[in-house]
Amino acid sequence: MKVVSNNDVVSMGVAMIVVVMLATQIHMSQAVTCNPAGLSSCAPAISSGAAPSRTCCSKLREQRPCLCGYLRNPTLRKFINSPNARKVSSSCGVPFPKC
Repeated sequence: MKVVSNNDVVSMGVAMIVVVMLATQIHMSQAVTCNPAGLSSCAPAISSGAAPSRTCCSKLREQRPCLCGYLRNPTLRKFINSPNARKVSSSCGVPFPKC
């Protein structure tokens, strides 16, 4: 019969916490629904170069995991990759994706 030390118990507890955190993070990243229409609140800022609204920035942060997919879409690429879209991204504090 093997004796379990306190260090073994602590190590197992830490490992379990890390697994739970990773599982939660994976679940959260899967919860994003990529919908380019959700970024419609950014259209005025992208078309005019004006400052983006709070709604725009919120939606942009929410859809950040989707941006590379949008850049791969020939129809969306011209909007996402425009100079004003880059300004909006910067103003919202969302790093422009490197895909």
